[in-house]
Amino acid sequence: MKVIFRMFTAVISVIVLLALAACGGGDSNASGSSEDSGKVSAKIGVVTFGSGSGAAYGEAITNGLKLAQSEINGQGDVNIDLAIEDSAGEPDQALSAAQKLMNSENVTGIIGPTLSTEFEVVAPVADQNGVPILGTSTTAQGIPQIGEYVFRDSIPESLAIPASVEKAVEEYDAKKVAIMYGNDDVFTKAGYDSMKEAAEDLDLDIVTTQTFQKGQSDYKAQLTKIKQLKPDIILCSALYNEGAVIMKQARSQGIDVPFVGGNGFNSPEVIDIAGDAGNGLIVATPWFTGKDDEKVQDFVKAYKDEYGDEPDQFAAQAYDGLYIIADALKNAGDDDRDKLRDALAETKDINGVLGNISFDEDGDVVMDPVVLTIKDGKFQEMK
Repeated sequence: MKVIFRMFTAVISVIVLLALAACGGGDSNASGSSEDSGKVSAKIGVVTFGSGSGAAYGEAITNGLKLAQSEINGQGDVNIDLAIEDSAGEPDQALSAAQKLMNSENVTGIIGPTLSTEFEVVAPVADQNGVPILGTSTTAQGIPQIGEYVFRDSIPESLAIPASVEKAVEEYDAKKVAIMYGNDDVFTKAGYDSMKEAAEDLDLDIVTTQTFQKGQSDYKAQLTKIKQLKPDIILCSALYNEGAVIMKQARSQGIDVPFVGGNGFNSPEVIDIAGDAGNGLIVATPWFTGKDDEKVQDFVKAYKDEYGDEPDQFAAQAYDGLYIIADALKNAGDDDRDKLRDALAETKDINGVLGNISFDEDGDVVMDPVVLTIKDGKFQEMK
């Protein structure tokens, strides 16, 4: 079906070009994608979680993108126009937003949506229409495998969680673990799968598995069960809202063992919501504001100067994501969707704030995570 669609598109393109030539109106830059100076111009669509319970994710992503856009456009090789749409974290709204960007806005590529649940709805449609799509915060398994136009620069849970579980077990000599996860979300379910597999690989005793749903506010029943079984650590796959509340209620019940979270936990919002109860959280991430790297510290300073806060993982992944697209546009030479896709597939050794970034044959990111813990109210590297 995808082949038929592209053949049809190619035929229509030839007809249009012939018609323009017959009218004497031929123009090699008819798309407006490449200026006489050689600068490549392109409109990139963004679908992000801009309102609702996860708005902090969308705000960080948008901030990172806008900062990168300003820098990239100032460098002179590529000019990017961002068209940003709010998904509110809802798959249906994310799909409507993406269809608007692909059809009405005629974007060259799309960044987002924010959640894996949304991305799994939008990415197949983008892929079918030959629109490159880049996930900067989607960490569920199988995302890049959706299609040949699908990429991501966020470390999947299947890489991040084993690193954090292994570090926690080593640090606390853990033998018994309890697992909690949200069972109504693709991202948190994927995190659970990785936690269970990591625990089994390390021969840990899983004393109980407790579930909850997005937006739940009372976790006393699950935590009471966990407290009775006395695990050494708790593995918890949750978004920051639920995760922070779980930790707060756990500490109030006298549960003081460390928590290991997935990517959703890696947000300063956890500290803002949980307060001292956030101490003891362990996560693995490609992003750490304290990294001794000039590029990282320049980004942190620029972000703080612009927005007043330090950038989190979502801002950093979005920032690098736009630089990856800018590099591909420069290599593609214009804003053609197929050329952008091919250039993205060749991404290798991009020096980003996350580290050295390449894509594998599936379009998945290749990089190493850092393990962090919250201590004294802030994220610190576990060495």
